[in-house]
Amino acid sequence: MSDCTLTIKADERKGVLDDVTDVITEHGANISYVHLFVEKNNVGSINLELEHVVDIDRLVSDLKRIPEIKSVELHGSQLDIYGKRIIIIGGGAQVSQVAMGAITEADRHNIRGERISIDTLPLVGEKNLAEAIEAISRLPRVSALVLAGSLMGGAITEAVKKVKEESNLIVISLNMPGSVTKHADLIITDPTQAGVLAVMSIADTAVFDIKRLGDNIKF
Repeated sequence: MSDCTLTIKADERKGVLDDVTDVITEHGANISYVHLFVEKNNVGSINLELEHVVDIDRLVSDLKRIPEIKSVELHGSQLDIYGKRIIIIGGGAQVSQVAMGAITEADRHNIRGERISIDTLPLVGEKNLAEAIEAISRLPRVSALVLAGSLMGGAITEAVKKVKEESNLIVISLNMPGSVTKHADLIITDPTQAGVLAVMSIADTAVFDIKRLGDNIKF
């Protein structure tokens, strides 16, 4: 096993997380994602996504030796279970149409072994949209963003530029007024088609390669 997820239950004590990361570092594994929260009775839950794990059995055994740890559960990686993720953001009517195309197309590919999930966020307002787009870089497994609105520019454009600089995110935009279309990889007039092509652009089982189209292509 190379990539995996560990769910660790431990007493809520100062220094427990340091002890956990020290053990993981000793095994040469990399933490790609972490989620922490405190349950009832002062028990902490730590969900860790790990990469490059060589000997998972030994790693689990060493973690269980930490006195505060109550249990360690092993799972497959979130990427294997939930797969790639598409985020659709914008006005409610446009978002629903993009989602319809994306979900229909994702179903075709998931039947053939893909794992592609679709997330939607109907949202309006320049500030709200810019904040949501900037936060995408902090979300796991996101492969593509679809901007489904009637007018986007200003702070929204700056947010798109930022997330594209920080990741390999594919950005698809509906054909609309505003400067955001200048920074999209693909501009599509029909929202249903935008959803379909968003899925095709990230699916391993598709023959469509958005990179071969060049930059800022319109449909």
